[in-house]
Amino acid sequence: MVFAGDHGVTTEGVSAYPAEVTAQMMANIETGGAAINVLAEAAGATVRVVDMAVDRDTAATDATAAHKVRRSSGNIATEDALSSDEAVAAIEAGRRVADDEVDGGADLLIAGDMGIGNTTAATALIAALTGAEPVAAVGRGTGIDDAAWARKTAAVRDALYRTGERRTDPVALLAACGGADLAAMAGFCAQAAVRRTPLLLDGLVVTAAALVAEQMAPGARSWWRAGHHSPEPAHALALTQLGLEPIIDLGLRLGEGTGAAVALPILRAAVSLLTSMATFSEAGVSERSGRNLS
Repeated sequence: MVFAGDHGVTTEGVSAYPAEVTAQMMANIETGGAAINVLAEAAGATVRVVDMAVDRDTAATDATAAHKVRRSSGNIATEDALSSDEAVAAIEAGRRVADDEVDGGADLLIAGDMGIGNTTAATALIAALTGAEPVAAVGRGTGIDDAAWARKTAAVRDALYRTGERRTDPVALLAACGGADLAAMAGFCAQAAVRRTPLLLDGLVVTAAALVAEQMAPGARSWWRAGHHSPEPAHALALTQLGLEPIIDLGLRLGEGTGAAVALPILRAAVSLLTSMATFSEAGVSERSGRNLS
């Protein structure tokens, strides 16, 4: 499940790519030409994309926009990303998407993201929930230079300043410095646990949403595994807070759910070993002698 959304904070110059790339890449995913399509097919998974706040015109018949909350979330450096009602609607949308997939027979869910500027919002969420300073949490995202990194750090700092005491309220926090895509992912992650369905997390953005979901549904993380570890400093902070050990660490930073898709065959192999490999007793293999050979 790839949750897509634009973020007004891109006007602060925090990304190496223009905002219109979100809609372009979403179209690429829809037509099957993106990295996540290729990797999902190789791993035996299906791909579904959900437009939560992409800044594009959508037809009433566009199934990907059935849960769309708005066109682009607000600039978190200067204003809230969402209204309270929009945040609630996005969370509920994520829950409904999870229900649809589980009811349709999915036995494992993967959360992915697509949106220029989303690592800025994700880093703000993680910093708010871990108490990390912006300079220790902000990474290079799409490959930004030092000047853009400074602007991104300033945007996260300003978002945290505005958020204030709302950090203890997950819905208010998502409205203040998250976005419709992040709110939907949080609802998706929480509902996967409610439905007792394993969930494989992707990188920074998804894990930020999961960190908020754990606040909404304490204990939900027992149903999650971290697909991979990204180079973003905030991702490590979130994984530590959740107590999750990533399956792979290959320096991936693309998003879309690609890191989790690469980890999926390893997860399948582990399940096969647990369910199909003979025990020593079943195979007639002798146990350890118990003698001290040192």
